[in-house]
Amino acid sequence: MLAPALGPLAADSAPKLRPRQFALTDEDHAYWAFQPVKAPAVPKEKFRGRAVTNAVDAFHLAHLRSRKLEQNPAAMPRELVRRVYLDLTGLPPSPEEVAAFERDPGEAAWAALVDRLLASPHYGERWGRHWLDLVRYAESNGYERDGAKPHAWRYRDYVIDAFNADKPYDRFIREQLAGDELVEDELSQAPQMTPAMREALIATGFYRLHVWDDEPDSTVVAEFDDLDDIMVTTGTAFLGLTIGCARCHDHKFDPLSQADYYSLLGFVRSIDGYGQHHTGGGGRGTGKITRPLATDSERRNWETSKQSRIKAAEARLAQAGEGDARKDAEAELKAAREAAAPFDFALAIAENGPSPQATHVLYRGDAHSPRAEVNARFPAVLGLPEPEFPPRSGNAATTGRRRVLADWVASPANPLTARVFVNRVWQHHFGIGLVPTPDDFGRTGLRPSNPALLDFLAAEFVRGGWSVKRLHRLILTSRAYRMSSRAENRAARAADQDNTLLWRQNLRRVEAEVVRDTMLAVSGALNPKRGGPSVFPSLPREVHTTQDSAGKGWEDSPADEQNRRSVYLVVKRALKVPLLECLDFANSTSGTGTRPTTTVAPQALMLLNDSFVQTQAAAFAERIRREAGAKPEAQIERAFQLAVQRPPTKAETKAARDLLADQTQRAAIEGTKEPDTVALTSLCRALLNLNEVVYVD
Repeated sequence: MLAPALGPLAADSAPKLRPRQFALTDEDHAYWAFQPVKAPAVPKEKFRGRAVTNAVDAFHLAHLRSRKLEQNPAAMPRELVRRVYLDLTGLPPSPEEVAAFERDPGEAAWAALVDRLLASPHYGERWGRHWLDLVRYAESNGYERDGAKPHAWRYRDYVIDAFNADKPYDRFIREQLAGDELVEDELSQAPQMTPAMREALIATGFYRLHVWDDEPDSTVVAEFDDLDDIMVTTGTAFLGLTIGCARCHDHKFDPLSQADYYSLLGFVRSIDGYGQHHTGGGGRGTGKITRPLATDSERRNWETSKQSRIKAAEARLAQAGEGDARKDAEAELKAAREAAAPFDFALAIAENGPSPQATHVLYRGDAHSPRAEVNARFPAVLGLPEPEFPPRSGNAATTGRRRVLADWVASPANPLTARVFVNRVWQHHFGIGLVPTPDDFGRTGLRPSNPALLDFLAAEFVRGGWSVKRLHRLILTSRAYRMSSRAENRAARAADQDNTLLWRQNLRRVEAEVVRDTMLAVSGALNPKRGGPSVFPSLPREVHTTQDSAGKGWEDSPADEQNRRSVYLVVKRALKVPLLECLDFANSTSGTGTRPTTTVAPQALMLLNDSFVQTQAAAFAERIRREAGAKPEAQIERAFQLAVQRPPTKAETKAARDLLADQTQRAAIEGTKEPDTVALTSLCRALLNLNEVVYVD
């Protein structure tokens, strides 16, 4: 049963509070988001006398025409190329790539362009960052000391690689929620760990990304706070449900009881806590938060070999005399003790054997007030049978319960998972989701503006093997995606001023990382190196004093490394990169399905005065001199082509010439060396600040 089509605001009236005594009703069971996903029949629509062959357009046109609206005309070829480049890779196209499409803007050329960008390694860097927003990715724990999360960057690389490889989304889910249990089962059939197994173990870093207090008032309370963070993130990222609202009481709006919350918690209750339990004052150590990416036998063999080398070195030291012989023996012993393992380690999950810990409903969420014990099960509103847990051997490393949870979340029968993800993809291509509240499909969220299209996309996503790239192609080859963002249709503006029905594309400001990466690409300084430990950019001394971080875990990376894409910059909770933070970087404390977009004065000041921006403006100017020579007309032409992928207008050319002349004269009066260079750098910095650079049509 699909939700009825809604008006321009696509909203219910204010949600009603549920009765104090929790009881499920027929209305609860009939709520649209809990209904099975069923692909509706594709409407038979025509466009300019021809049958519409793209199903997205068929649903979109039918929905618009039911309101007596039509799709906006297509965007200009240059706008389309910029749009799809920034959407899929987060980098601008080259002027030559724009010109090539302008010469041949047909359907075949567009489809080929989409495929080429989906095959680019930059695609995973762009779309992986969207996922990192959802799972509150960071590489430090937060709180006062903000200690590092060891090997967290491997999870970031896992996500990027998963999108690039078009890993089926259901597998992507299972690996994050139960990758270690998948590996445990697979290793029983294979003696060696494969690259796919390593990926699955790294994926469980999902459970370790939350903030962590190393000196809480109560470690028992802190353990349940950590578990709640996991529950909240799992609910919003995968299911679009605000499960965390039921921790202390029944959900006030959605059909989720407090017993439902703790029953879901039962699936993850047995994971080894991030921190060790501790009484008294002072800090505490971590639990089993890292694990080797190796089999148990490989690890044991290495430990045995290492201990043998240490004992041999100790014996030689005991027999060594004085002088060089003793120094050599001491050096040999030191090397043996400090020898690195021949395998990597990852931030990952761990449990303490096959026996599950008991889970109790906590009175008002108080860890010290347990009430009735509950079994692990799924929310009662879904009407599912009690889950069946596989038998576990006495030497099993885990309870196997997270595997059952992962299978349920990733099931085609789950009414939420596919809907939530296709809505996120739509949101990033149109600026707003078909459900405008992507993290909340419950009563406090907004209902879908086009429920038939939402369910078609969800069903098609599952039918296509959960392929994310296939979903992209379906959406990006539609006329709906390629509409102009111009709001010149007065009748449409009057009927739907907020563009809720998407009769035109939305003009969107790109995210902070895209602004920074665009500057690197335009200046020619972008380092395309992929993966590996995170990059520490140079920050002003004043910034470091806010956290006393200089030289305490923050060691500036080499200059060339600092020119890598923003997704590879370190994410430290207490010390964000100022340029990114100023431009609304993701909140790394809780999942972020929709970043805020603010327009405030410090952004303009940062984009003009930040040392990174000034460095890129200088590199941009050097590139212009190298590619266009010394003539101002040629420099202006090439600068505009690189910055906004078009030639300057006559008015822009005049303004640019006036700026060059003015800045050259000022620099000469001030006695600055190379005044022409200073002037060209000023022009380049102005171009990097154009709205046209930071907005996508």
